[in-house]
Amino acid sequence: MTRVGNIHRKTKETDISVTLNLDGTGKSQISTGIGFFDHMLEGFSRHGLFDLKCDVTGDLHVDGHHTVEDTGIVLGQAIAQACGDKKGIRRYGFFILPMDDALVLCAVDLSGRPYLNFDYRFPSTRAGGLDTELVREFFYAVSYSAGINLHFKILDGQNTHHIIEAMFKAFSKALDQAVENDPRITEVLSTKGSL
Repeated sequence: MTRVGNIHRKTKETDISVTLNLDGTGKSQISTGIGFFDHMLEGFSRHGLFDLKCDVTGDLHVDGHHTVEDTGIVLGQAIAQACGDKKGIRRYGFFILPMDDALVLCAVDLSGRPYLNFDYRFPSTRAGGLDTELVREFFYAVSYSAGINLHFKILDGQNTHHIIEAMFKAFSKALDQAVENDPRITEVLSTKGSL
């Protein structure tokens, strides 16, 4: 059975539709209005082997905050929907991803208890058309709307573009591990009996 999340969310600030297939091949169709953000989401899709369609109309005449944060909310909801009851999945995933000068560790637990550990200031305040402080806002929104315990450690790096791209790719690889089905796990991987 293919695991797909399909979410539409409309507010006065944004209109966002996301379709996420956890069992895809890495195909994406992304349009957020922020080129660098599109590039990061394309990397997330490709390296996690998730099929992702993301159409965003946001109030970019104000700034990119609502667009990026709300995309995180909707993507997180799509992840949660696609995971369903989480029976049979590994639950945990981690990856250390090198990208040129950057080295990023990401670990996830699909526990249902949201938490973000992200204590880092980027060398530059902008990456293309993206305000770099919005990277944290994006991952915070994803973690809380998906119920993911999400940790990042920036182990090395000088180039802001490389560091952010390594974060998105490391997250995708860790998430791909966590959502993988394991035939030894017949229920949910929890002593509580639910996640």
